[in-house]
Amino acid sequence: MRHLFPLACLAAGLMAGAAGVQAQTEPSPGDEQVTTQSGPRVVGEVFEYATGGTTYEGYLARNASIDQPQPAVLVVHEWWGLDSYVRTRADQLAALGFVALAVDMYGDGRLAAHPAEAQEFSSRVMQDWPAARARLEAAMARLGEHPAVADGGMAAIGYCFGGSVVMNMALSGMPLEAAISFHGVPTVAVKMPQAFEGSVRIHNGAEDGFVARDDLVAMAQALKAQGADVEVTNYPLARHGFTNPEADAFAAQHDLPLAYDAAADAASWQAALLTLDAALNDND
Repeated sequence: MRHLFPLACLAAGLMAGAAGVQAQTEPSPGDEQVTTQSGPRVVGEVFEYATGGTTYEGYLARNASIDQPQPAVLVVHEWWGLDSYVRTRADQLAALGFVALAVDMYGDGRLAAHPAEAQEFSSRVMQDWPAARARLEAAMARLGEHPAVADGGMAAIGYCFGGSVVMNMALSGMPLEAAISFHGVPTVAVKMPQAFEGSVRIHNGAEDGFVARDDLVAMAQALKAQGADVEVTNYPLARHGFTNPEADAFAAQHDLPLAYDAAADAASWQAALLTLDAALNDND
């Protein structure tokens, strides 16, 4: 039976970053019954996969303190590309016992330096869903072969552009147990929706200027029509990018309606972990 580390202390404790951190329980003086144990030892590595003649450079994070294979989670980046933020999220998932692959949707680890470039990169992906699906399938196939990954299904989470991607992964019937979107724009890129029996959780800022409420409702209804278990959570006062601590800096630099919201970040992350635990762990 696999379990997450205790969920009660996750939201506050993990935001500082889990990579390379080891914690120990120190015995009290004179108490010989106290057990000392090591915490997670997160290791990360470049994880390459290829399709359509292009090489993609993902980032794989896992807890090297765990000997047994663990469930896998794909993490899909914001429109900026596979940057330090999404790597940190992968590290946090790895610290909890998942094998997390932050995928590269642009190829060769390409990053956008300006919103116009990010818009170009992300639009190109969403306008050719069959090609996007092919690169996701290539990533999932290689990930499934990794010795640290357990059989029994995968999940996907995504941020901003990545949220759009994971919603469409579910809408196209890709083999996921759960798809979780954080401030994802509900763009329907799939031409022919397919059955999906997993969980879809959409975490949205109530003041997100990039998300039209009618589009969000339409996406949720389309997913439900294909059999998905869908829940949409709107966080009061939260704007686009509410999970990313760098959102305020991006907003100031590029004059974008972004803002970090610590409360919405903590609540949505905790909810996502509960979803992943229910979908991927054996809790019988």
